Amino acid sequence: MSDKIIENNQVTIMGQIASGFTFSHTVFGEGFYMVDVLVRRLSSSKDRIPLMISERLLDVTQDYTGEFIMATGQFRSYNRHDEQKNRLILSVFVREVSFIDEEPDGAKTNSILLDGYICKLPVYRKTPLGREIADLLLAVNRPYGKSDYIPCICWGRNARFAASFQVGEHVQILGRIQSREYVKRLSETESEKRTAYEVSVSKLECMED
Repeated sequence: MSDKIIENNQVTIMGQIASGFTFSHTVFGEGFYMVDVLVRRLSSSKDRIPLMISERLLDVTQDYTGEFIMATGQFRSYNRHDEQKNRLILSVFVREVSFIDEEPDGAKTNSILLDGYICKLPVYRKTPLGREIADLLLAVNRPYGKSDYIPCICWGRNARFAASFQVGEHVQILGRIQSREYVKRLSETESEKRTAYEVSVSKLECMED
């Protein structure tokens, strides 16, 4: 059963380590740390993707900045209570990691498969230039009764297709994880730059339960 659940959330990331390790938490004596990886897009830009990695997979006392790695795992979420409301925090939970010799071709650096359920009505809109976009929030089951809540963005005909989805509908998504910077207004005088993460959808299918 747990293997089947793991199959519904599969990520492969290849990129360049762009930070040191920062401690996140401990579970049963195993320490988990966060590290950022820059992943090349097909265009010249890069996504900055946070990985959560066990001290049992890598020596977290070392500085690997600039090294290239390949990591596989799941895209996970948790709610952090922040400024009187919850913030959805997303990262790649790493199950396996290895060093690679050089930066790989951008076509294969970032892939994700999600199989889950629509948990709020899609938001469909058009840009000023007429491009169609639909935002989805997908609940993906995890072992022990937990779920991850993954924001996804669809474009063009996928957006038009997704706009009709109902809450509870079972869908499978193929795509890539992308990062997007935005400015959060904290008060009249304060703002801060933050990074949002979402899955950019390339293929989308309704599943029969």
